[in-house]
Amino acid sequence: MNIASQRDQLIDCYVLHRRDYSNTSLLVELFSRDLGCLPAIAKGAKRKNNPAAALLQPFKPLALNLYGRGEVKTLGKIEEQVASSPLQGKALYCGLYVNELLTRLLGRGDAHPGLYRHYETVLVELAQEHDLARLLRRFELRLLEEIGYAMVLDRDAQNDAALEPEARYAYDPERGPLPRSSADGGFSVSGATLLNLAVDAPLDADQGREAKELMRRVLAHYLGGRPLKSRELFNHLFTKPQRP
Repeated sequence: MNIASQRDQLIDCYVLHRRDYSNTSLLVELFSRDLGCLPAIAKGAKRKNNPAAALLQPFKPLALNLYGRGEVKTLGKIEEQVASSPLQGKALYCGLYVNELLTRLLGRGDAHPGLYRHYETVLVELAQEHDLARLLRRFELRLLEEIGYAMVLDRDAQNDAALEPEARYAYDPERGPLPRSSADGGFSVSGATLLNLAVDAPLDADQGREAKELMRRVLAHYLGGRPLKSRELFNHLFTKPQRP
C-alpha cells in the first residue's frame, strides 16, 4: 500500500507503545494488519479536548489513516472500531509482554495478517482471564512461526525420530530437541512437555514451568540477549521473593 497516496483510506491497527513527542504530540508504534509495525506521530494529541490521546492506548482496536513519505508517518483520522474489554491485573502485564515481543521481533513494514488475527484473539482471551500461561505459550509459538523460526516440537533433531514422552531433551533454537546426553548446560525439557506444546494441549504444573523456561531461552536467542522490560516488571510485581 502506498501510504502517501492513500491519505483517506483507513487501516486496522493497534498501538503497541506510545511516548511523548514534543510538548503536544505523541510518537506511537503501531501494529497494522496490512502494513506490519510502523512508527507514527499524532500531532497535537496531548492538547486539551483532543480525543486522540484517549484513543491511542494499547489494546484498543483502531481504524486510522496515515500520510507522509518518510519512515515515520503522521496520523490523520482516528476511530475506535469496537469497544474493547480492558486488561487488568496479570492479564494487563501479559498484554504488555505480547506487545513488546511484537515490537522487538517484527520487522518494520513486514505485514503478518495471520499473526494480526491471532493477536486480536489473544487480547480477547486475556480479557476473559483464560489460562494466561497457555495463551502466552501459544502466542510465542505462533509469533516465532510467522517470522520464520518455527520450533520443532515433535521430532528428535539428531535422528528425526519421534520424541519419547518419558525422555528428556536439550533444545537447540537452531535445530530443535536433542538427546539429553548431547546437552551443553543443565537445562532439559521432557518429551511430554514438547509434545503437548506441539498440539496446544494442557500442561501440568511441572510441564508449565518447563515450557516457560524453554520459551524464555528460545526467545532470548532471537532477542539478542537484551532482556524484556515487561517480563522484568511482571516478575517484580507478581513473583514471590525467595526466603533466605
